[in-house]
Amino acid sequence: MRGVDMTRDVLDGIDEQAAVLRALGTVNEALGRLDDRCAEALRRCGVMHMLQPEEFGGVETHPADFADAVFEIARLDGSAGWVAGSVGVPPWIVATTDRRPRDEVWEADPDSWIASAYSVAGLLFPVAGGYRLSGEWQCVAGVDHCDWVVLGARVVDTAGAAGLVYVLAPAADLLIVEDSWNGVGLAGAGSKTVAADDVFVPAHRVQRGVADGTAAEQAGARNPIYHLPFGVVAPLGITAAVIGMADGALAHHDEGSDDVAIEQAAAEIRASRLALLDTVSSSFHLVLDGPIDAGVRKRARRDQVAAARRAVRAVDDIVSRSSVDALRRDHPLQRFWRDAHVGLAGVVAASGLMS
Repeated sequence: MRGVDMTRDVLDGIDEQAAVLRALGTVNEALGRLDDRCAEALRRCGVMHMLQPEEFGGVETHPADFADAVFEIARLDGSAGWVAGSVGVPPWIVATTDRRPRDEVWEADPDSWIASAYSVAGLLFPVAGGYRLSGEWQCVAGVDHCDWVVLGARVVDTAGAAGLVYVLAPAADLLIVEDSWNGVGLAGAGSKTVAADDVFVPAHRVQRGVADGTAAEQAGARNPIYHLPFGVVAPLGITAAVIGMADGALAHHDEGSDDVAIEQAAAEIRASRLALLDTVSSSFHLVLDGPIDAGVRKRARRDQVAAARRAVRAVDDIVSRSSVDALRRDHPLQRFWRDAHVGLAGVVAASGLMS
């Protein structure tokens, strides 16, 4: 019952921080990243611990519970939800590394945050004891508040570029490119570009087997959540965030909206949420019996994207039936509208990386 009780604690924590998260939405947007008070509110509710191993202070909960928590945050503020959905997933990846990287990340500070960029935008050149990493990764959400970053890369050997891997690098070793994020939505997510210029990476921080699902077995991870396909878990948080943003838009519809249309939009958003949770729960049940085949993984990615699209269509319906006041810059509805559209583009892009 420990995981269940701690999951309930996270949801209660979100309720406790709701006023702060809601109030700082416009502040985050103006800053171009999460305000420190918003980041602290996320730390207090514990959402980043949900996929983190119990051994290192985490909750190790069912991924569907993580999706629910992200949904609740995103309905308060889209950027906060996007960061929670992005930064909450890398602990799942690090949980399947060797012992040494896990100790480096969490032994000193179980509250360490880990950003991620799954695009294969880096090159690793073998050297004594490890590799030299160079590359540039765009749209790394929440990186200003993170201590570590998981980066997609390929190992370069005498035969050329080969071997997809994920690199765990200290954020201090990377260049965060200021003013590199100016999205029309999710402005407060601080999804900045990070770059590595010939950075040394010890061999133990280079992880293989994440994309093909063999990493968990190699690491001896026992909990079935760590044996779920990468393509199911990696986009889960941001997909939940988009659906949460849709619910946030619903909560701010104005008096110009048609009641029948609003009820229909509410039903569409609820259906999107249930479809997402069903997708991850079905995958969880399947993985209990062994590895999930490529067809199931493909359907899971398809269904996640479809759920996000369905939710955003509902937002469009709400906005199209609202008065002009809903499109004023001081009205929350237009911010949720912009955030949801940018978020959907991110979900679609992420699905392509999981193929």
